[in-house]
Amino acid sequence: MAPLKRYFITGLLIWIPLVITVWVLTAIVGTMDQSLRLLPAAVQPVNLLGFNIPGAGTLLTLLVIFLTGLITANIIGQKLVRFWEGLLARIPIVKSIYYSVKQVSDTLFSGSGEAFRKVLLVRYPHPEAWSVAFQTGLPARQIGEMLPDEHVSVFIPTAPSPVNGFFFFVKKSETIELDISVDDALKYIVSMGVVPPQQRHPNLVGRAQNE
Repeated sequence: MAPLKRYFITGLLIWIPLVITVWVLTAIVGTMDQSLRLLPAAVQPVNLLGFNIPGAGTLLTLLVIFLTGLITANIIGQKLVRFWEGLLARIPIVKSIYYSVKQVSDTLFSGSGEAFRKVLLVRYPHPEAWSVAFQTGLPARQIGEMLPDEHVSVFIPTAPSPVNGFFFFVKKSETIELDISVDDALKYIVSMGVVPPQQRHPNLVGRAQNE
């Protein structure tokens, strides 16, 4: 029975990642394919060809994103964006939601930003335990002035779902910067420690500042 069990587990280890990957990609493509509904019914593939083309909406979505970036990269496009944002700024609830999301997305996707660029070890949930965290920046000036020491703002994700977590201000001197990539850290969290991260250099970039 032992060989049979080993073969079965080996098969699971091959199929589970493959099935989950296909499921996630199918969900993403299916969601992006909904963009075809924005086209007039006469030019939708199902009406032109008589059958649906999986992934056509994904290509359309990527094309729209690319063209949007191309158009807004020039002066005229930037003026259009400012005009559009000016209209949204006149709607109270929409203004709050839009600018909050825009600020977060600008911070995350901007190449010059510091958010989610550093992987840290912080003491959580008690002084004798350590958790993997991502540095998201520095405390706002109003908050930083109230804190006695230099602090950093961190996001501590939960496992195995890193999209949820906790946001804290912690002393910079009590953090350890790890020499691993954000992608490797996410894999480590999702796998709950099963998939160890790979260090880019032999040693840690930083150690606890108080050592």
